[in-house]
Amino acid sequence: MDLEIRGGVRAAPLPGRTPQERQALRYAPDPRDRTADPGHVARTARENEEDGFDSALVVQSSSWPDPWLVAGWALAATERLRVSVAHRAGTTAPTAAARSLATLDRLSGGRASAHVIVGSSDLDVARDGDLLDKAGRYRRAGEYLELLHRYLTTPQGIDFDGEFYTLRDARPGLRPAPGGELLSFGGSSPQGVELAARWAEVYAVSPLPLPDTRRRIAEVRAAAAAHGRTLRIWRHVTVVLDDTDTAARDRVGRLRRDALRLTSGPDAARWTEGVALDRDRERGRSDPQAGTAQVAAYVRRSLAAAYTGSPETVAARIGLLRSAGVDIVQLDLPAETEHDRALRRELVARLRHGARIPAVRRGW
Repeated sequence: MDLEIRGGVRAAPLPGRTPQERQALRYAPDPRDRTADPGHVARTARENEEDGFDSALVVQSSSWPDPWLVAGWALAATERLRVSVAHRAGTTAPTAAARSLATLDRLSGGRASAHVIVGSSDLDVARDGDLLDKAGRYRRAGEYLELLHRYLTTPQGIDFDGEFYTLRDARPGLRPAPGGELLSFGGSSPQGVELAARWAEVYAVSPLPLPDTRRRIAEVRAAAAAHGRTLRIWRHVTVVLDDTDTAARDRVGRLRRDALRLTSGPDAARWTEGVALDRDRERGRSDPQAGTAQVAAYVRRSLAAAYTGSPETVAARIGLLRSAGVDIVQLDLPAETEHDRALRRELVARLRHGARIPAVRRGW
């Protein structure tokens, strides 16, 4: 099965005064503050393209720059790279989101898609005025995805009466380039699997041990087959690379020490407010008053889960994901120095070895 290799584009550089500090802070929780740096967006998008990535993700949170606009800037700076925009259902009307996606897709020559999310943190969605609980957000996402799909694909006007949305004669004046893979969705709950099976082309599988990954992929594909559909599978992978396995293990130790030092100083409050820590608190992983101890636990967990080693070793481990049925692997790793980029390019080349990566399949 062909493998798509995905990177990421942030709206601004990671915090840190030096490349070494930014490398370490890659594994810390993202602060809530993030500016928009046009030069950084354009440069990192071009670097993703130059280093052999097929696509890149632009992430989303309640306080970060608008991901549609960041994606537009990244697409304008590149010629081949496809960009997936993380979009939280419920922050805008599904018709408005569909027009944003269709516009971006047309302006980029068919290189845009949306990764629709329901929001894993009650606290973060409430910052945008969304007070529904998780079950309510899933019910709304069902209507949202149905309307998004219909609005992008149905030539007739749409009338709709639902629990969350009511439409009358809704019909767009433009549609995406024909046949694009436009929607991805995640969610490990039965509701998430069913929504992906019905409306998405790509399912984002959670990081799980390999046997559990195989079972989840089989479950999701069976659910899609029940609707006469197929799904591609996307898996995020945190990576620590160096020239040798020993050097990579040593690097993990340095990254851990630096990240713990940088997140526990006088600016510690910046890190304890991270959105990822909201999720930890809600899931009972940590004491809400734990402060820097909670940040330290996050750093240790991130690095413990990383695929660590030389490009050859990490490529072999990712090969096991491919054998489990993963079609899209997203590589999350620092690219702060030319050495980082050289390691990243070698990893991409090894993942490419013996495989032809075609243009994105068109399924609409």
